[in-house]
Amino acid sequence: MLKKAPKLKSIITTKAKTNINVRPTSEAMIELLTLMFLSNLAEEAKAKAFEEKSATIRAHHLKAVSKKMLKKAKG
Repeated sequence: MLKKAPKLKSIITTKAKTNINVRPTSEAMIELLTLMFLSNLAEEAKAKAFEEKSATIRAHHLKAVSKKMLKKAKG
């Protein structure tokens, strides 16, 4: 498992238009929001696994929770 989140600036610049510059503070905010989303997703998947009386979080737990979490994130 990764201990450090990957840099998102390269992903953002490749998917965005080429004339957009991302400032370091914006890059940091994007990384923090991504980490918060992933930690919330892990917590929800853990709760789902606990509901099914499973000791480990499996892929089907994440898939079951991900749609709900993405709807919450979009607003």
